[in-house]
Amino acid sequence: MYLSLLSALLLGLFPTVDTESFDVSTLESIQIAPSSEAIEISEPLSASGVVIFDARSGQRLYAKQARTQRPMASLTKLMTALLIVENHDLDEMVSIPRNVVDVTGNKAYLEPGKHYTVGDLLSALLINSANDAATTLAQFHSGSVSAFVGEMNNRALQLGMTGTSFRNPAGLDHPAHWSTPQDIAWLTMFSLRYEEIASRLSSSGERIASVEGDNISLYHTHALMHEVSPVLAGKTGTTTDAGQCLMSLVEGVDQQYIVVLFNSNQRYKDMRIILSSLKTEPEPVASQ
Repeated sequence: MYLSLLSALLLGLFPTVDTESFDVSTLESIQIAPSSEAIEISEPLSASGVVIFDARSGQRLYAKQARTQRPMASLTKLMTALLIVENHDLDEMVSIPRNVVDVTGNKAYLEPGKHYTVGDLLSALLINSANDAATTLAQFHSGSVSAFVGEMNNRALQLGMTGTSFRNPAGLDHPAHWSTPQDIAWLTMFSLRYEEIASRLSSSGERIASVEGDNISLYHTHALMHEVSPVLAGKTGTTTDAGQCLMSLVEGVDQQYIVVLFNSNQRYKDMRIILSSLKTEPEPVASQ
């Protein structure tokens, strides 16, 4: 019980309290999710770092090098999105800057000078994992990418992500850009409290349009979002240094799971092995 409460406090699910004036009766009124059973994975996983959390209680159910720091690729964009939704309205208008043409990696091919809403750019960021959307939103919010990175690192510390260091808003490889599966799981659970983020991570696709009439089709980069599966939402990340990374929100029989993979060789094979170990279908009823 106390482990679950501590996890919830660390995640910001409950406000912190002044211990000198704290009334013990307050603790009795807090509803704590019941403890979950630890998970056993039936087959070896190719991912170097793995963590599985109960999404509601914050209890860790499985860990493999969960606190080892590694590049996390585009799982970075969860923090980019968090800063944006915490500080902006979705209908704010954004002009695409000229320097997006120099952005490398996955892109939505936003054209400089065109205008999109924050909400549309957030969709490009989370559904299509667009690096040009990440750069655009960072500059829109902070004036420069470097200033935005400073805010990312400050927010990470506020959330207790002590194993994380950001150097860009997109997740591109950098010697000082890394996190841990546990930190990313915490960030995920906190970010999913915002409907603006949750709805996009759970959307298989969307179509956005600029004020000038340009249309862009977005397709979720998480392959299991396009299949019949218990995966409700997710985010991918792939770079040379990070390998294949993956975050998935999984619907279980009576709980939801957050699964984070770092440095996987076959992330979807790993996820299918994990899904086979989770309680995602009701137990068959024995015939009388």
